[in-house]
Amino acid sequence: FPSVTGIMAGSNRSGDLRDAQRSIPTGTILAILTTSFVYISFVVLFGACIEGVVLRDKFGYSVNNPVIGALAWPSPSVIVIGSFFSCCGAGLQSLTGAPRLLQAIARDGIIPFLHVFGHGKANGEPTWALLLTVGICEIGILIASLEEVAPILSMFFLMCYLFVNLACAVQTLLRTPNWRPRFKFYHWTLSFLGMSLCLSLMFICSWYYALVAMLIASCIYKYIEYRGAVKEWGDGIRGLSLNAARYALVRLEEVPLHTKNWRPQVLVLCKLDADLSVKHPRLLSFTSQLKAGKGLTIVCSVLEGTYMNLKENAKTGEQNLKQAMAAEKTKGFSHVIVSSSLRDGFSILIQSAGLGGMKHNTVLMAWPAAWTQHRESSARRNFIETVRETTAAQQALLVAKNIDSFPDNHERLKEGTIDVWWIVHDGGLLMLLPFLLIQHKVWRKC
Repeated sequence: FPSVTGIMAGSNRSGDLRDAQRSIPTGTILAILTTSFVYISFVVLFGACIEGVVLRDKFGYSVNNPVIGALAWPSPSVIVIGSFFSCCGAGLQSLTGAPRLLQAIARDGIIPFLHVFGHGKANGEPTWALLLTVGICEIGILIASLEEVAPILSMFFLMCYLFVNLACAVQTLLRTPNWRPRFKFYHWTLSFLGMSLCLSLMFICSWYYALVAMLIASCIYKYIEYRGAVKEWGDGIRGLSLNAARYALVRLEEVPLHTKNWRPQVLVLCKLDADLSVKHPRLLSFTSQLKAGKGLTIVCSVLEGTYMNLKENAKTGEQNLKQAMAAEKTKGFSHVIVSSSLRDGFSILIQSAGLGGMKHNTVLMAWPAAWTQHRESSARRNFIETVRETTAAQQALLVAKNIDSFPDNHERLKEGTIDVWWIVHDGGLLMLLPFLLIQHKVWRKC
């Protein structure tokens, strides 16, 4: 595959070109056409000049000297000289493009441990990256076996072309606004075809080398995902996730929910204290025990005031909600809104929380602590109005009394019972809740 490395030569030196958008496509296409014509001409000329029996002799046992040397003019030494200069040209091309590409990756901070190779001379020459490239080349020379080096080279070149084609196909399918190819005859199927051919050739050449190369690529990707710098070009995988989520939401909206598939999709109404911290963290613990990471969980809170004055407090409160959810192992979404009153805020959340088919059907809240302190307590009015609006929305309501006495996720109840007082017909929700709770390790022995 060193014979086709020139395809990426223009892209590797795009920073040095005056008009890269015009020069790279033109130069790449002309290079492919020229080399393809030369290689196909060799096939035709060899077939016209050499007997078929000799051509089918893979290891050359039927001749003492290379056949191509006998065809060379004026001397067989021409082949040796040509091979030497061809190897020198391919090597110099790699030494020109690869260090610059490595330097660009190091300067972008994509792979943190490569940052040392981002340094170079004042004129921009990648000195340290060039030394690393020379070292890698020297390792290939010291192996001293073309049969051992060729599969390794082929795997990484094919892997490079595979990911280039994959990136082009994904960006085209997602219709990303910043992906604007100017080549008129481009179509995503060409990239997908190129990716499939590269993957097939990898396993045809050497399946175990292909698996090792894919494992190395996966490790590099996960390392970049967790430790790499966040750059302005975004993430194609996130675009695929957004498209898949949109498609799933549309499908949920089209297909009505069957009764047998019903499970609590919980909207948790949390209160924040004066420090914008969660007032009852055990409410989140109870939610995680009830849901066990399944279904939809939306944790919301309301700040009383105007958004212009409390927008920073809302952001801080939402961050505190996320931290509390992570501490209590509650998987879901969090949101803090600002409203003129708590009652209006809870009403807005009950009506509008969720999206499409991913909407809540159950509201979970704590019993108001100041229920009997004052006759005209605002907590009492807010609680009663929340109950009425939840009923009007035809949603289930769960009220946790003495929530601070509930077990957290680190406790284990070794005995006891979960009592169910089935006073009114509620469709079986009271019978479902104990079953869901005993699925969690906290309540499993009850």
